[in-house]
Amino acid sequence: MKIDLTGKRALVSGSTAGIGKAVAMQLAEAGATVTLLARNEEKLKGVCSQLDSSAGQTHDYLVADFSKPEALKIVVENHMKSANPYHILLNNTGGPPGGLAIDAELDEFERAFRSHLMCNHILVQAVVGGMKAEGYGRIINIISTSVKIPLTGLGVSNTIRGAVANWSKTLANELGQFGITVNNVLPGATETERLTSIISNKASKTGKSEEEVANAMRAQVPAARFAQPWEVAAAATFLASPLAGYINGINVPVDGGRTGCL
Repeated sequence: MKIDLTGKRALVSGSTAGIGKAVAMQLAEAGATVTLLARNEEKLKGVCSQLDSSAGQTHDYLVADFSKPEALKIVVENHMKSANPYHILLNNTGGPPGGLAIDAELDEFERAFRSHLMCNHILVQAVVGGMKAEGYGRIINIISTSVKIPLTGLGVSNTIRGAVANWSKTLANELGQFGITVNNVLPGATETERLTSIISNKASKTGKSEEEVANAMRAQVPAARFAQPWEVAAAATFLASPLAGYINGINVPVDGGRTGCL
């Protein structure tokens, strides 16, 4: 089984580090032409220079901040006026800060809703016309296993991730007839900057060392380790391929077996 994305174009958000970067790298290795999307132009340039171009691709990037949906909309709409259609969209945004839901201020929910669901929706609306015209679309959302079982201490994130998951399922129902699939990848604890932040936050609140906190988190995973970003990216890359054409509207946990339900 070989994943070949030659001739396909992909728009990958949150792509300067972690899972987003890993997905961009794998899609390029499979032959796709990649447009990176993030807020730090220097980091975007660095990642863009690392992307495989052995299939003759010319990769590029867009600079936008997901805390400003209106500005993102302008950037993407202007880009689409001259861009070729995209076949693949990866929605990936850093998660909200930790904390209990009961303690969250209203603006924390609003900020998370804007940077996750609203920005995802802006990107889908920008590319879906081209996907329909091409008869091929793969929309993949990197969210969280919390859509199956809420995670302790991530109240705002649990809430917003659930909203994104149901938005995604709704789109899958609406767009399937056009050859467009919409699926969610649910990473478990993955070695990224966000995991480092979560571990540090738990350590400061409990008085335990970061090593103790990390070991306790690993003990909850049957695989007894954290995921590497490329392992999550592998699931997204498969879902982006023609091989996954009849997989639509699902959640795919990549969590080493941690989530306690099917």
